Amino acid sequence: MKARALIALTTGALALTAVAVPAAHADYRLAGSAVAAAPSGPKISNVSVNGGKDVTVGVSHRTFTVKFTLQDPDGIKGGVAALWRGGPDAYRSDKLLAPGEDFTPESLCKRVDATTSHCTVKVLADTDAPPEMPEDNLQNADAGRWNLFVFAEDRTGKKTENHKVTTHLVKRAAKATAKASPDPVKKGKTLTVAGSLTRANWDTRKYAGFAGQSVKLQFKKKGAEAWTTVKTVSADSRGKVEATTKASADGSYRFTYGGSTTTGSASSKADAVDVT
Repeated sequence: MKARALIALTTGALALTAVAVPAAHADYRLAGSAVAAAPSGPKISNVSVNGGKDVTVGVSHRTFTVKFTLQDPDGIKGGVAALWRGGPDAYRSDKLLAPGEDFTPESLCKRVDATTSHCTVKVLADTDAPPEMPEDNLQNADAGRWNLFVFAEDRTGKKTENHKVTTHLVKRAAKATAKASPDPVKKGKTLTVAGSLTRANWDTRKYAGFAGQSVKLQFKKKGAEAWTTVKTVSADSRGKVEATTKASADGSYRFTYGGSTTTGSASSKADAVDVT
């Protein structure tokens, strides 16, 4: 069994407590009363969530990285970060994405010099957390913009916490497929490209057809590097997509979906066609 860790952020110091739970999940919980942000505490800078890219989650779980720099004349003891949404702050949030493996807050930050540390936090996003951990379980309604919480403490006990350092998008993953036929095809004849657009359903933990979405049919001539949009079509009620075009030259076809604030973008694998 793995441990369920609780990050106790108190007025004293960073503390880590663990209790066993009968599930193969690590659950990090922000506990204790909120600590007022101390102007004299560590400075937080150079914040990056998932390398600046949106976090897209499929039907199980994934980890992503939050990085930040802490600076303080008295040196850095440790720090931690989490994404949260719903509620007035991270402590009283409806949902929380936090570190997904055993750690100590001190271990998340690497000393650069006497005043500066670089911190790297691996955060777990899970669609299958156990029932006793509803705050950790992603559901469809949770897709969208989340707040980033960062806590830091220097070596003398001064603390800084910021419940909204920045915001970041957490999205449901999407998938696209494409198959062109006939292959080979005579030049000038009609070519049909059929496929599908699906996205992750966090409630059922399955992919389902993504109806009514605009999908681009794109073509890349053999030997070329760039894709050209041929036409735009809509996915039907089952997420099925179909488009026709005239065969002009050897090359590859694909369907691509641009994404939204709640759903990630997706491109199918390229399907090569010979033109005779």
